[in-house]
Amino acid sequence: MSNSGLENYYVIRGQKKLRFGYTTGSCAAAACRGAVEMLLGKKEVKEVRLMTPKGISLLLTLEEIRREETWASCGVRKDGGDDPDTTHGLLICARAEKTEEPGIVLDGGTGVGRVTKPGLSQKIGEAAINPVPRSMILSQAEEAALFYHYKGGLKITIYVPEGEAAALKTFNPRLGIVGGISILGTTGIVEPMSEKALIESIRVEMRQHCAQGEKYLLVTPGNYGAEYVREKADLPFEKNMKCSNYVGETIDMAVDMGVKGILFVAHIGKFVKVAAGIMNTHSHSADGRMEVLAANGIRAGAPLSCAREILNAGTTDEALSILKEYGYLEKTMKEIMERIQFYLNHRSYEQILLGAVVFSNEHGYLGQTKDAEELIKRIREQQWRLL
Repeated sequence: MSNSGLENYYVIRGQKKLRFGYTTGSCAAAACRGAVEMLLGKKEVKEVRLMTPKGISLLLTLEEIRREETWASCGVRKDGGDDPDTTHGLLICARAEKTEEPGIVLDGGTGVGRVTKPGLSQKIGEAAINPVPRSMILSQAEEAALFYHYKGGLKITIYVPEGEAAALKTFNPRLGIVGGISILGTTGIVEPMSEKALIESIRVEMRQHCAQGEKYLLVTPGNYGAEYVREKADLPFEKNMKCSNYVGETIDMAVDMGVKGILFVAHIGKFVKVAAGIMNTHSHSADGRMEVLAANGIRAGAPLSCAREILNAGTTDEALSILKEYGYLEKTMKEIMERIQFYLNHRSYEQILLGAVVFSNEHGYLGQTKDAEELIKRIREQQWRLL
């Protein structure tokens, strides 16, 4: 990403400098500008200057340049900086062609997804190009047309040669976006390890579930929870949504969107932290797993020797085995379920129905909170109603 304009933009995380990158939206807008300039100016363009919504100016190199009399195309390679995602390194391309009809038409081509479900920024059938990137792309086309005094029409097609394969590793299949990636980015800039981006992806998915008529949501923090739902729980696996480590933010969003309830299905390694009121379960934010298990073991009547062994355990499964050996696993899990229920309710101020089913890979089902059974019932009823 040399000389892109981001050389002096970075954040410090864990005593390391992490550099900024740029979004698929910025790539698409720059590629569009290059394609239109080559089409109307009848000359090759090798780089494009782009002002992002964040106010950072980028100088982006164009690749795969092709020019004909009535069309031109080129691409910009996505650079996610030190927060690389599935789209990092993809070539985001634009093709510009003249049309008889006035105005500028924007669409997605190969490797750009199509929307098939309600609840997103685009209508069903439209290309998955989000509002801000769409505006950026159209603005670049308009500016180039104005510069060359062009009065005719333009058709801009954004395409991503490797987009369809890359999309399988993104949230898109869960969101009902098929055939490719989304063109994203509200600021045009990727900030390393951005929690905002992760939380926003949760918000988008939740909004879509709500748009499909779901009032009770099935939420799994990670892959373990999703696998447990699919293999062990009599619940609609295809309706589960992931919240990653953001339990608190997920509850806040649900309250804001008018959701009536959430059932979390979670591994003990993450959700035992909720029993201490920890609503971001990432290990960088807080741990305390053994401390929570030890404290609740003592509350359940386990001896101090048991608590000491738990505090020296390396994993939650090891700690659970210790509780089982002492004969206090079930009693301890009962205490933990009560604490989880308390803190879930506390986060929402009891505005919605919340519950959790907790398991471990080694010990299987461990317990569920007081309101979990009612939520299971309502999610099943909802599924039948929406069929």
